[in-house]
Amino acid sequence: MKTLLWMSLMLGLLLTGCQKNSDIRTGRGTATNEAARLNTELGKAYIRERKYELALRKLRKALAQDPDYSIAHGTIAILYERLGKFADAERHFRRALTLAPDNSRIRNNYGAMLCRIGKVDAAEKQFLLAVKNPLYRNKEIALTNAGLCVLRKKDLKKAEAYFRRALRYNPKFYLALFNMARLSYQQGFYLPARAFLQRYLEVARHSPPSLWLGYLIESKLGNANRSASYALLLRSKYPRSVETRMLLELEKKQGGGR
Repeated sequence: MKTLLWMSLMLGLLLTGCQKNSDIRTGRGTATNEAARLNTELGKAYIRERKYELALRKLRKALAQDPDYSIAHGTIAILYERLGKFADAERHFRRALTLAPDNSRIRNNYGAMLCRIGKVDAAEKQFLLAVKNPLYRNKEIALTNAGLCVLRKKDLKKAEAYFRRALRYNPKFYLALFNMARLSYQQGFYLPARAFLQRYLEVARHSPPSLWLGYLIESKLGNANRSASYALLLRSKYPRSVETRMLLELEKKQGGGR
């Protein structure tokens, strides 16, 4: 579940939303070549559609048109990461940040990739550098990513601190709320886990992980009706999910022990 959540954060952070004016300039401080910008946008669209060969073609063309376009470097880095070419991805992330050191969105994506390949300390550094930028509007994303990343080292205390910091910037950030619920449950704090999950459900829809977590929390709290409701929703809405399979295995085990 942790891996799935981390991946959901990592993918698309650079690919969504419009760039600020400061982001659409080259390292030389001149207006970006319009053709390079358009090819980069096409590359992003092809990445979203998982047409990676076409995306690569457009992004390479953009960089040929403007080798100093930081957004093109940051986008092709994401593409190379998806293709499993991590050395190429890291090279382009570094180039992007050399050209645009204040682009926290690129730093956040670079940190996500570093975390994915197991470079937790280096990833954490990038997330914190992203947050340090006073103009970065999405600090909660980088902080939640930092929390998820340090969980790879099983550092629950530091992860919790990052999730709480994320919620100070945005009390309704659903991924931080969900991960606080999950972390509270893992530490045996079932009432706070329920409270965080309820806050999560005020801003997000149920998913297989949230229904499974709700079932586990209510089971620990001894609330049979609530846990049964979560189980029913999970089985009926997501019959083929991993979480439903875990639920069925757990129920089978419990039934066999009676």
